Amino acid sequence: MTLTTPSPAAPHRPPHRPKHRWLVAIVVVLLIAIPAGYLVLSAHQSRSSGEDKARAASGRALVFEWPSKVQRRIYDVPIPGGSAYVGHYETNAWERSRLYVEFRCSPRQLAAFLEELGTDMSGLRAGSVPIGQEAADVIGWRFDDPSREFAGTVVKQSPDEPEVAVAVDLTREERPRVYVLSTSEF
Repeated sequence: MTLTTPSPAAPHRPPHRPKHRWLVAIVVVLLIAIPAGYLVLSAHQSRSSGEDKARAASGRALVFEWPSKVQRRIYDVPIPGGSAYVGHYETNAWERSRLYVEFRCSPRQLAAFLEELGTDMSGLRAGSVPIGQEAADVIGWRFDDPSREFAGTVVKQSPDEPEVAVAVDLTREERPRVYVLSTSEF
């Protein structure tokens, strides 16, 4: 009888798996490339948005469009619907923020605007321009033309609310031009 010695066992190998390169490519695209592309696009849009805001903030003139609803609410400037030639400019600082607004409206719209501010047409003082020359110079308003008829008032509210100075050019009574300077102190 012959004894056979068992041969040493071959090392155990995992079963052969074919390489699925296409699966790896799909995983890379889904997990890496798409989020990276999204981040690049998002960064580009954010940069463009910042440049637009910087361009708007660097100007020292009225932007002839309606201020946002948030700005109108914060600064308490209820521009009447149907007003024309609406322009605004905003300045911000640590101690004070200001919203300059200009628009044309009808006498009835002017009365509604003043009422919503908490005053009325009788609150306008003839010949009075409550917006100081230094503030007016910021955006180029001129109130020293002798051929123009101005009236104005200041609406002071609670300490937490802005002070609203209103000057109205009544030269064309059928379409008065309203100048508003709303100031929030911090």
